[in-house]
Amino acid sequence: MKLEKILDNVNSLEKNSFLKIIDNIKSSNPKNSKEIDKILSESNNNLKGVDSINIAKVFDLVKDEFAATVKAEFVNTTSQLDILIDILIKDGNNVLKQDWLARLYEKELVNIKRRTKALKAQLESDKSDIDDVRKRDYQIYKACVETAYTNDRDHNLDSKITDDELSILLTLTKQLELSQEEVKLINYLIIPPEKSDIDHVTTFLKNIGVVFYSKKNNLIYVADEVVKILRKMRHKEIADKYFRRVLKTLKESQINLICRKHNIDVRELDYELKIKQIIKEGISFTNLLKNGIHKEGTNLTDRKKLINDIWSNGLRISSSLKGVTLDEKIENIIQYFNEIEHDEKVGISVEGYEKLLLELNEELKSFKSLVLREFEMPEETVLNSGTLLDFNIKPRDILDILPVDDLKYFIAVKELKSRGDLVLNILDAYKDAENLLIENYVAIGFRNLNQLKENGILIKESELGLKFECVTQKIFEQLGFNVDEALKKKLNTSKNKIDLVLNLGNNSIIIIECKTVKESGYNKFSSVSRQIKSYVELAKKEGYNVVKSLLVAPDFSDDFVNDCDLEFEINLSLISAGSLVNILDGFRESKHKQFPYQLLMKDVLIKEDRILKAIKK
Repeated sequence: MKLEKILDNVNSLEKNSFLKIIDNIKSSNPKNSKEIDKILSESNNNLKGVDSINIAKVFDLVKDEFAATVKAEFVNTTSQLDILIDILIKDGNNVLKQDWLARLYEKELVNIKRRTKALKAQLESDKSDIDDVRKRDYQIYKACVETAYTNDRDHNLDSKITDDELSILLTLTKQLELSQEEVKLINYLIIPPEKSDIDHVTTFLKNIGVVFYSKKNNLIYVADEVVKILRKMRHKEIADKYFRRVLKTLKESQINLICRKHNIDVRELDYELKIKQIIKEGISFTNLLKNGIHKEGTNLTDRKKLINDIWSNGLRISSSLKGVTLDEKIENIIQYFNEIEHDEKVGISVEGYEKLLLELNEELKSFKSLVLREFEMPEETVLNSGTLLDFNIKPRDILDILPVDDLKYFIAVKELKSRGDLVLNILDAYKDAENLLIENYVAIGFRNLNQLKENGILIKESELGLKFECVTQKIFEQLGFNVDEALKKKLNTSKNKIDLVLNLGNNSIIIIECKTVKESGYNKFSSVSRQIKSYVELAKKEGYNVVKSLLVAPDFSDDFVNDCDLEFEINLSLISAGSLVNILDGFRESKHKQFPYQLLMKDVLIKEDRILKAIKK
């Protein structure tokens, strides 16, 4: 769930701890202080007087400083912050009841106690199941943790691990290629964890700004933005669901190789459970692709070849994997998945997602129990699209956890395409074209073909401009406007072709021009202003009053906005594609049947925050 939505769900008292932390960061002159002051200028620099949208914007500007404040808590060896964060960053755990967090926490403590006992026995045994080299790595790290923790006693001080010592230990874990789970077990072998009261745990997490706790609903919220920060802190480069997607492209022999390298007992595990255990181990994604999946002695050329094969044939991504070195290739895979996660689009329409969930539940007897088990959700969880999207679980994520036999059975029962990628075949069958295009409107505007393909839209680059115009028309129609095609044809000439005309009645119209742009903000003011000026003159000659002209683009450069501010003849306003979609979402939830066009008359660059507030009244 997004931070903005959580802030709307909790009361002012429940926000206090979080706002206090952000306020303290703001007072310490953070690197983005000028941008923060600009956002807060309208509320007398008071964070408590700012709406949820702008608090989320401020948080984005101080996320690095926020990460540093949370990281400082790791020095406290009794905080068990690693255990708690590992629970909170799991897919599906960003909204949970307090008693469910208590159960997950207790379960993890029992698991750690059992596994540390087993690890201790293995390290002390002459006939250990652990590989000799790996055993040596464990003993080196264990000795260093023991020294770091106990060396203060020589100076008659309490045992602790300092910042400097922690930094050295982290470097050591990286060089030894230890997974987060291996590190955790060895740490707790030296400093056994003591169970804390769940109220104490909740208060601790709330006071460091990691969670919000609603007493009224007995719900703990972790914002998606915070999850990303915590994941990075735990050296998880991508979300578990994307890690799973990559692992599922590997052969079982490669999966077994990873398990052996990290002392994972595979004797009673099938392919799916091995993958689940690898994810749970917190193995570095970079180390896995760099070393973990390759046999000893594999040369650099063959390693690159395997990574390229995973990208092209395993993940079925049409564009070639960029990067000359192995590190560059892996970094580009990480960047690709992080961009997908940042993209809020569902991949199919929300309605299509709802239908898919209903039919999966009808056809697969174990579907609900599998989802609840995989994402560690309580039995009473309602599996609908709204709930799962709040958990940041999308249709592809659901299908990725299903065994291949279940996918094949579902495809056979529903008589869907069975050749090729089974997951993509199912997603194709549940698309709702119009809503899907609106959900991907910004990507169309930015001409982002890779993102569009990932979200299930196949389109030629030459068709993107016209598609952007068509989707803009659909949005204004859904806002209740009369998009008058007949009038547009009447006004257009061979030289001047208006994109869209909104007929307001009484010979009053709004003229809309649509522009796509690749990557950066739209900046061709002189040409577009001449273009719109000729449209306005054309309409006036035919006796129409142009009350407003609008330019829709995915983004605008600062210079373009400034130039537009000085233009008065054509009464031009700018609206970004993202703002237009957000306004449509707000309109759908409002009581209005037709969007009040007067709200488009004020700004040069239309501010969605102001409009959303107005239509909610």
